[in-house]
Amino acid sequence: MKKLLLFLVLLLPALGLFAQDRQVTGTVKDGLSKKPLSDVNVVVKGSNLNTKTDKNGKFTLSVKGQNSIDLIISLVGYTTKTVTTNGTIPVSVSLDEDLQNLDDVVVIGYGTVRKRDLTGAVTSVKSDEIKEVPAQNPLQSIQGKVAGADITRGSGSSSSGVTITLRGNRSIGAGNSPLFIVDGVQTASIDDINPNSIESMEFLKDASSTAIYGWQGANGVVIISTKKGTAGKTKVSLNSYYGISNVSRYPSVLDGPGYVALKREANRTIGKWATVADDSKIFNTQELNAIANNDWIDYQKLLFHTGHQQNYNAGVTAGTDKTKMFFNVDYYNEKGILKFDETKRYSIRANVDQSFNSWIKAGVQTQITNRDESYRRDPLNLANKIIPLGTVYDSNGSFILFPVGGNTISPLADEQPDVFSNSAKVTNVIANAYLDLKPIEGLTFRSNFGATIGNTREGSYEGQNSISRATSTGSLAYYNASNSRFINWDNVATYQKQIKDHSFTLTALTSYVESLRDNVGASGQNQLLGSQLFYDLGSATSNMTVSSGYEKWDVISFAGRLNYSYKSKYLATLTARADGASRLSKGNKWASFPSAAVAWRLIDESFMKNLKFLSDFKIRLSYGVAGNSGIQPYGTQSVLQRVPMSFGEKNFQGFTFSDLIGNPDTGWELSKTKNLGFDLGFFGSRLSATVDIYDTNTSDLLLERNLPLTTGVKRVVQNIGSTRNKGIEVALNSVNIKTETFSWRSSLTFARNKEKIVSLVTQGVDDIGSGWFIGQPTRVFYDYEKLGIWQANEVTEAAKFNQVPGDIKVKDQNGDGKIDNINDRVVLGPNNIPKWFGGLDNKISFKKFDFNLYFFARWGQMINPAFLSRYDRQANLSNSGAIINYWTPENGSNDYPRPNANISGASTLYFSTIGYVDGSYIRLRNVSLGYTFSDFKKAFFKDLRIYVAGTNLLTWTKNSKLKEYDPERGGGESAPMLKNVTFGLNIGL
Repeated sequence: MKKLLLFLVLLLPALGLFAQDRQVTGTVKDGLSKKPLSDVNVVVKGSNLNTKTDKNGKFTLSVKGQNSIDLIISLVGYTTKTVTTNGTIPVSVSLDEDLQNLDDVVVIGYGTVRKRDLTGAVTSVKSDEIKEVPAQNPLQSIQGKVAGADITRGSGSSSSGVTITLRGNRSIGAGNSPLFIVDGVQTASIDDINPNSIESMEFLKDASSTAIYGWQGANGVVIISTKKGTAGKTKVSLNSYYGISNVSRYPSVLDGPGYVALKREANRTIGKWATVADDSKIFNTQELNAIANNDWIDYQKLLFHTGHQQNYNAGVTAGTDKTKMFFNVDYYNEKGILKFDETKRYSIRANVDQSFNSWIKAGVQTQITNRDESYRRDPLNLANKIIPLGTVYDSNGSFILFPVGGNTISPLADEQPDVFSNSAKVTNVIANAYLDLKPIEGLTFRSNFGATIGNTREGSYEGQNSISRATSTGSLAYYNASNSRFINWDNVATYQKQIKDHSFTLTALTSYVESLRDNVGASGQNQLLGSQLFYDLGSATSNMTVSSGYEKWDVISFAGRLNYSYKSKYLATLTARADGASRLSKGNKWASFPSAAVAWRLIDESFMKNLKFLSDFKIRLSYGVAGNSGIQPYGTQSVLQRVPMSFGEKNFQGFTFSDLIGNPDTGWELSKTKNLGFDLGFFGSRLSATVDIYDTNTSDLLLERNLPLTTGVKRVVQNIGSTRNKGIEVALNSVNIKTETFSWRSSLTFARNKEKIVSLVTQGVDDIGSGWFIGQPTRVFYDYEKLGIWQANEVTEAAKFNQVPGDIKVKDQNGDGKIDNINDRVVLGPNNIPKWFGGLDNKISFKKFDFNLYFFARWGQMINPAFLSRYDRQANLSNSGAIINYWTPENGSNDYPRPNANISGASTLYFSTIGYVDGSYIRLRNVSLGYTFSDFKKAFFKDLRIYVAGTNLLTWTKNSKLKEYDPERGGGESAPMLKNVTFGLNIGL
C-alpha cells in the first residue's frame, strides 16, 4: 500500500505536466508573393479555439494536451487549408489565392449559400469594390461593375438621386426599380446608406433568386449587408476625403457677337437688314449701346462655381465570443456648382450581436440619418435663352433686374438677398432587431422585425423679384411636412440536414409589410417680410391654402424553399411564395410565385479531370414567376374630388369623381423568367467568366389606359398588355500578372438587353397617343425622320412639299408626295435605352502603390438633348446654342434651317426633328493612385493609405454634336454632371 501511494505521489507532477497548456505558433503567407497575411482565421478543428494572424502573419494558440491537432487556416479570397501539427515546431502555411472566391458566402433571400452552390443569377460586390469610387450613394460607386445593372445619375445636383434598372424595363405603368433590402429590412432607396458601413451588395437578377420576395421581385432585388462586429482585438478605422468639383461638359450658348450675327441674318432673310446701318431697325437703344461697347454677359460663367465634396468617417469593430459590435459615424457634405445647392448628411450606425448560449442569439442593426438639403431652382434654362447683351450692374453698381430694357428677368435674380430659399430637413431611422433560436441540431428559427421611420420638412420662398415670380404678383411661400412609417416583420425557420452525400436545406417563412404615410402642406402669397421666408405663413395676405394627405397599404406573405445538393455537384432549388396585397382589388389580392433552378458542377465529374486548363465549370438553369403590384394605393377605387361651384351669387362646394376611375378587377402584373447560366474558370482560375442568357415575359401589365371623353372620366388602370425582355450578361475576371511585388487584375462586364412591347389594349394595335408601339421598347422617339435641309439646288423638289431652300427636309415614308402625321411619322429609336453597356476595371499594385483605371460605356441609346433644339430662328426673344450651324445661301448646312425673323421655332415645320442624336459614350469613370504605409513599429496605427482619385475626368461621345454635353443626363441640362478630383486618407488603428 505504501508503495502504491508513493507511486501516485510521484505520478501527480507528471500528470500536471501533461495537463499544462502548450503554445502552438506559426506564420501564414501568400503562396505566390510570400508576403505575410494578416487577419487570417486559425481554428482548432473540433473546438471553439481560434485566433487571427497579426500584421506580420504570425499567430499563437494555447492548446491543452500533447496530442497532434488539426488547424483550419482560412481567409476570404484564399483557399482554405487544414494542417496537422504536434506543436513542437512553428507551423509555416502558404495560402493560395482563390481567384473565383468559390467559398465566399453570398447573401440570398432569407439565407446564405457558398458561391460554388449558387443556382441562380446573383452578383456579389464586396466592400473594397464599393469604396474605390468616392460617392454619396453606393450605387454610383459600382456603375458598370454589375452586368445587367443599368445605373445612371439624374443630374449633377448635390441631392440628385440614382436610377437603377436590372435587365431593362418590363413594366410600363407599375415601375421598374428593384427592391432594396438592408439587413433584412425593405427600404425605398439607399441614399442614406453610408458606403463605408457596407460589407457586401448582392444583386438578384433571375426569377429563381427573386421569387422568394414574390410581390416586389419582378424588377430584381438588391440586398445590402452592413458590417458586423468580430471577436478579437478592437479595430478602429478612420476614413476621410476632400474633393473639388467642376462642370464635366456643358453646352455653350452664343456670345454677344454671335447673337448679333444671328439676328442680323434672321432679318436679312425677310429683307429688313442688309448692312450694319440697318441695326437700328432691329435693336433697341440699350441693345445698340451694348453692341457699341461690346457689353455682353456670360451667364454660365457667373452661375457656375467650384463645388466640393468632403467625407469624414470613423468605424469601430470589436467583440468577444459572446458579444460583437460594429459602430460607425459619418459626415458627408457636398456643395454643388450652383449657389444654394448643398447637401449635408449626418449618420450614425450601431450593429450589435449577442450570443446568450449555444442556441440563443439576438441582435440589432440601427442607423439614424439626418440630411440638411438646400435646392436651387433651375436658373440655367433662363440663362441659356436670355439675350446675352448688356451688363449685370449699372453704373451705380446696382443689380439690373431686367437687362437691356427687356421683359426677361436676369438669371442671377435668385441670388440676390431675401429673394429665394428652398430647403429641406430629412430624418430617417432604420432599426432592425432579430432573435435566433437553435433548439435542436440543424434547426434555426429567426424572427426579424424592422422599421423605417421618416420625417421630412420642406419649405420654399419665392420673392416678387425671383425668377419664378417675375411674371406673377407678389411673393409665394409654402411649407410641407410628411411622416412615414414602414414595418417589416419576417419569421423564418430553416432546417439543414446532411445524409451521406445528400444535403438538404428547408426554409419556411411568413412576412408582413405595412406602409403608412401622412402629409400636410400650407402656402400663401405676399409675405409681410421677405426675410421671414416660409417661417411665418400666417402673415401672408392672400391665397392661403392648406392641404393634407394620408395613405396606407400592407402585404402579407407565406413562402417555402428547398435547397438540395448531391455530392456538391448536383444542385437544385425549389421556391414557392404567396402574397396578398391590400392595394389590389377584392378577389385579386392574392397571387403565387413559384420557381425552380438546377445546377451541375461539371468540373467535379471524373471525365473532366484531364482538362487541365479548366478549373471550374458549372451550368445553371432556372425558371420562375415574380410579381408587381406597383400601382398607387387606392388606385383600384373611384375617389371623389372637391369642385368649387356657385348657384346664383352663392358659393358652395361640389364633388365629382376623379379623372382616374377605379377598376374592381385590377390584379397582379406577372413576370416569368427563364435563365441559362455558365460559370467558368481557366488556368487555375486566373481567368474566370460568368455568362447568363435570359428571357422574361411580363403579362397583365398594370397599364393606365386613356378612355373616351364620352365616359366622363379620362383614365383607368387595367391588367392589359405584355412585354418581353431578353438578353445576355457577361462578367470576366482575370489575373494578368502576379509576382512578389507586382500584380495586375482586370474585370470586364457586358450586358445587352432587348425589350419590346408584345401587346397592348387591342392586339396588334399601337397606342400612338401614349407613345407605345408593338415590337418597340417601352420608351421611344416617334417623329418625322429628318434628312437634312433643303439646299439651293433643290428649289423644284422642295416646292412639291410647299417648302423652300433653308427649310427642314424630312423623309416621305410612303412616297405619296406629301408629308402627313399619320403616314410619315416613324419610331426613330429607343428613348435613352442603350443597346449595351459595360465596364472595364483595371487594378494594378506595385509594392505599396496601388493604381486603378476604370472605364464605363453606355452604347446605342438615342437622346434628344434640350440644347440641340435651343434655336430661335427669329433671334427676337431668346438666345441660341453655340453649336447651331444654320443654313444661309453662303453656308449650305444640313443641320439647322435658315434664320427667319417672321417664323418662330414653334411655327417651323418639323422643328421637333432637329435634336435627335446618338447618345453613345465611353467614360473614364475613375482613376486613382494610392500608397500604403504599413511598417509602423512604434506608431499607434497599423496602416495608413493616402490616395488621389479622379471621377468622370474624360468622356468620349460617338456624335460630335455632344462634345460639350454629358449624355448620361439623357437630354436634360438643369444641373450639369460633374467631374471630381479627390484627395483621401485611410487609417487603421
